[in-house]
Formats: sequence, C-alpha cells, structure tokens
Amino acid sequence: MKIHRTKKRTGFSLVELLITVSIIAILIAIGVASYGTINRQSRDTKRKSDLEQIRSALEMYRADIGSYPSAGSGSFVAASSATDALVGLTPSLVSTYLPVIPSDPKSTQSYMYKATNPSGGTYYGYCLSALLESEDPLDTCTPSVGQTYGVKNP
Repeated sequence: MKIHRTKKRTGFSLVELLITVSIIAILIAIGVASYGTINRQSRDTKRKSDLEQIRSALEMYRADIGSYPSAGSGSFVAASSATDALVGLTPSLVSTYLPVIPSDPKSTQSYMYKATNPSGGTYYGYCLSALLESEDPLDTCTPSVGQTYGVKNP
C-alpha cells in the first residue's frame, strides 16, 4: 500500500501578492491626494479666521475712534509684516486691539488692507483680502489683483 503525501502549500502566490500590492498602492495614492486637499482647505480656513480677527480689531478701533485707520495713501498694503506693511494700522491696532498682526500660512502670500470711503481725510470703510487656494468665492470684496477672498466693513 502506497501512501501519497500531499504537499501543503505555504505562502502566497505571485498573483495574490501583486493584487495586494496594487490595492495598497491605490489606497496610498488616494490618501496623498486627500492630504494635499485637506492642507489647502486648512490654510484657507486659517486665512478666513485671520481676516475675521483683523476685522474685529478694526471694528473695535472704529467704535473708539469713529473711523477706520488709513494705510498710507489708501492703497493695498500687505498685512504680513508688522513694521512697514500696515503703515497706519500697526501702532494703533497691535498695541490696543491685536496682540500681533496675523500672517498668511504661506510665506509667499500676504493679507491686504485697503481703507475706503474717504471723507475729509478719514475713512469709513475698508476691505481686507487674501488669496485662497482651494475655493474661489464670488461674494467678497477683492479689489486687489491676485486676491480671491475678502471681507469688508459691515
């Protein structure tokens, strides 16, 4: 009587390994794409929050002074540097209404401020703006080229 031994297969076949590696590669690709999108949206959320923080300080300033601060000649100036970029805003806003001027999450971009509605040397309006990466809203004040999101005085 002959006994046939059957060999037990251990391990995986090449096809099984290729399928597994392919599935993992697809999941990694989806994860990397999602990660980039989430980072852009996160930076945009910070930009909106920063503009609201500056807006709040401007409204407190107006409540105390009666008008909004000017920024040099009223043209757009970057709000990322606290020394020369905010000309008229820096001394009055930082010392009393803001601990520091927020800066854009990307060092290559900056926030912009423009005093508007001048009357007799005082300004009764403003527009703060930033460049968003992941969306392009249509209902904002963005008189500066390259800025896609803005808030103005209520």
